[in-house]
Amino acid sequence: MAEAPGSPIDLYYWPTPNGWKITIMLEELGLPYRLIPVNIGAGDQFKPDFLKISPNNKMPAIVDPDGPGGEPISVFESGAILQYLGRKTGKLYPTDERKRVEVDEWLFWQMGGFGPMLGQVHHFRNYAPEKIPYAIDRYVNEANRLYGVLDERLAGRDFICGDYSIADIAAVGWAKLWDKQGQSIDDTPNVKRWLERLLARPAVARGLAAKVDAPKSDLATDKDAQKILFGQRARRA
Repeated sequence: MAEAPGSPIDLYYWPTPNGWKITIMLEELGLPYRLIPVNIGAGDQFKPDFLKISPNNKMPAIVDPDGPGGEPISVFESGAILQYLGRKTGKLYPTDERKRVEVDEWLFWQMGGFGPMLGQVHHFRNYAPEKIPYAIDRYVNEANRLYGVLDERLAGRDFICGDYSIADIAAVGWAKLWDKQGQSIDDTPNVKRWLERLLARPAVARGLAAKVDAPKSDLATDKDAQKILFGQRARRA
């Protein structure tokens, strides 16, 4: 974990592509942090104390004891956390409005498309109890389209928005799992070069290696974990 002045940020975390976004960001920024496991296969995300800071019952979430005005602040949703940490430190998130809009566009592209669609690929290819060809084809093809969008964007660029930013951090954890998504990285050479560049960064490697001391379920075989993750309905007050 990177060392820096200030109180550590509490990161409610599980090692997934969305969790990695925040460990990578914190490592890149050199901010001290403390990992608090949220075992999503065991239902930790539905505990009342966690719901107070993440009402959508999803990790990651953070509590920064040194928030605005010196008061603690909690932030949920990985994209919002990246933006908050970028504003807090003035790093990896431009202050120039035109450049910031560009980063926001690609951050929201990841949050609204690249992450959710690739997540559906993971589900229907790897976890669904019934292999539904239409669903698999639907999401593998959409993932392929999105990789094509990213490949075109990276033509002539080292990073998604020119300079390394939260847009890259948001996407790398999902892109590194291309083989589980039914993709061939060789079909998108610009993405391949970008991915190799990011995975070679020491802070990215440390963020991806962040682990918690808690048992991890095999979602492909653990029926109880599947029910917790994939079978939830509204929990009304």
